[in-house]
Amino acid sequence: MALTDYTSLMKVTARVMRGTTPRLLWKFVYNFGMRNVINMSAFSRRLKKNKPFFPAFMMISVTESCNLACSGCWVSKGGKKSLTIEQLDGIISQSKSQGSYFFGILGGEPLMYRGLFDVLAKHPDCYFQIFTNATLITPKLAERMKSLGNVTPLISIEGLRDESDRRRGSDDVYERTLNGLRACRKAKLIFGVAASICKSNFEELVSRQHLENMAHEGAAFQWYYIYRPVGADPHPEKALSKEQIRQLRQFIVDQRRNAPLIIIDVYWGADGKAICPGATGMSHHVSPSGFVEFCPPLQMAVEQLDAKASNLVSICNNSQFLSDLRQMTASTSRGCILLEDPEKLADFLIDHHAIDTTSRATFLEELRKMHPVAGHDMREEAIAEKNPLYRMLQKRYFFGFGAYG
Repeated sequence: MALTDYTSLMKVTARVMRGTTPRLLWKFVYNFGMRNVINMSAFSRRLKKNKPFFPAFMMISVTESCNLACSGCWVSKGGKKSLTIEQLDGIISQSKSQGSYFFGILGGEPLMYRGLFDVLAKHPDCYFQIFTNATLITPKLAERMKSLGNVTPLISIEGLRDESDRRRGSDDVYERTLNGLRACRKAKLIFGVAASICKSNFEELVSRQHLENMAHEGAAFQWYYIYRPVGADPHPEKALSKEQIRQLRQFIVDQRRNAPLIIIDVYWGADGKAICPGATGMSHHVSPSGFVEFCPPLQMAVEQLDAKASNLVSICNNSQFLSDLRQMTASTSRGCILLEDPEKLADFLIDHHAIDTTSRATFLEELRKMHPVAGHDMREEAIAEKNPLYRMLQKRYFFGFGAYG
């Protein structure tokens, strides 16, 4: 590792350690770090030996309810579907039986889901990343997460002041989000920030200044996504161009050398080749209506959980729909089929008699109206990772599964 890489990593690590407590740090290192390393290695071995399939980790959307109305969101505005407490508890228990102890908790706004922390408290051996807009995080709520010890908020910031209000459909969203973020920092939580990058927020958020601002606010990591023009209010004109996606990748690679926080993405491997977590089987998603889906924005499925989610392992082991979709997407592109070939995806869903899992029941119609936009498969223009530590992690623990042959 180059001296600059080493120095930067040590500074970030020292800052995070100073900003949290020994108990929270241990939960993060053991529940998330060590357990996840073991789980990812076991997942890789299962794939290589062609054993019954179960994803490395589950993404769980607990509710459609949300206190904001963001453009380009795939969740049904005004939707009321939610998992039951018994289903959420069952998903976690079933996953643990397969060696998986890490979960992404999504919505809607997951903090609107009643009983969420009571369920998470039943599983102190797990680690939960809560995808939240943070406007509902009060000092009291932050202290509740601290008492659990196994929760890290991932706080969505979709732009600075004006852009946040435009994207979120509300007023003072940026300030309210920062208030929630600061409550997390005061409670000494380990937390990160996330951004869905589109044309209207590119200049504001794909910048060194934004990274430094978020590090100053106490964030341990920045997670970058690529905007997907889906849902009932898709705004395809905001989708990134091929050149902007290349610029985003270059920015991530360059900033990882000396950024003041950890930069995360799930789009590219160590060599810069595109990755689809669903195609590799690394993760799948449970919808608020209890259907087991390929990924969060692809809101059609075949199999549904029972009242206690006791059939989750069986669904993952035996779903022809998920298996065929993994194979089809992997053979079509290393990128995102939802962006690159929505027509082929729609035909596949119809052929497999997939069910719309949303409250609005218009996903297939929306998919048929979509036109292809640039995805993250850069092919011959792939930009390899420069930071040796990230290269090692991506090769060894995340993307070395051979899913693309």
